[in-house]
Amino acid sequence: MENQILNDKSLKGKTVVITGGSSGVGRAAAEAFALEGCNIVIAARGEKGLEETVTLLHDLGAVALAVKTDVSVAEDVQNLAEKALQYNGRIDIWVNNAGVMATGKFEDMSADAIDQVIKTNLLGYLHGAHTVLPIFKKQTDGILINNISIGGWVPTPYGTAYSASKYGIRGMVEGLQGEVSEFPNIHVCALYPGMQKSTGNSHSAKYSGLDFKVPPGASDPRDLAELMVKRAKNPKVHTLPDFSAFMMKNFYKVFPELFTNLSFGVVRMMMKPDKNKDTNGNIFVPSNGPAKIYGETALPKITKKTKLIAAGALAAGAIFLILNRKNKN
Repeated sequence: MENQILNDKSLKGKTVVITGGSSGVGRAAAEAFALEGCNIVIAARGEKGLEETVTLLHDLGAVALAVKTDVSVAEDVQNLAEKALQYNGRIDIWVNNAGVMATGKFEDMSADAIDQVIKTNLLGYLHGAHTVLPIFKKQTDGILINNISIGGWVPTPYGTAYSASKYGIRGMVEGLQGEVSEFPNIHVCALYPGMQKSTGNSHSAKYSGLDFKVPPGASDPRDLAELMVKRAKNPKVHTLPDFSAFMMKNFYKVFPELFTNLSFGVVRMMMKPDKNKDTNGNIFVPSNGPAKIYGETALPKITKKTKLIAAGALAAGAIFLILNRKNKN
């Protein structure tokens, strides 16, 4: 029944703003909404990536506009909204998606790098919400979709600034629920996906000798983009898009210390401090890499069967730990 309702609700002609829309999940989202017949406004810092993505959207038959935007700058976000309103005087859907990531020991990151992660990720989402909610309230309808990551529920190994920003965004979403409660047709949604097979990791900043590709089992950005479309049709406050996100959230909830020790231990073993691999990635400047959806993976694609076996092993391990704890008591 839900699928039928979703299929019947058309987004054709709706104006959708997507930050970080020139690569990775943002580009996949732009494609997905374009195929729904939406007017697309994409924002990013890199002009080349914006141009390439708009060309792609035009090829899909969509009306599309690129606006060079640094979401950490409030005036840039306000300009983005003003440009989007030129379509038909309204914004129907706003997707907060732009973000940066930095991994490594906290003390190995410069204060400037830490500040910019917070400015882009947390302040960028706050700027988006602060700009579009008054527009939604004037319209009495609108949907704000926040692509947060599972990092909003669990700590990111050696990504302290990133974790702080993601936990903060979840706080923003929950705080805004009360502020829009008087408007039944205004929705603030949050998605908490696990690792994506996108360009985000390759563009990220890496310190402490960390240099790794997308791990096996990462999810398809196009699946997440399709879920964004579903949330635009059927809004929900919190959504765990994939099985890995569901497992991580609940494993951390039951075994926080074990989760932290295991995840941080694995990443710690990957550090090679004798290697000069420190890079600021795209924290301060637009990404140099091509504007594409998928990033380079460390291993071949993991099958669904393998994921189920791994999930079963984790579940069995959790049951063993619970029984062992009870026996000790």
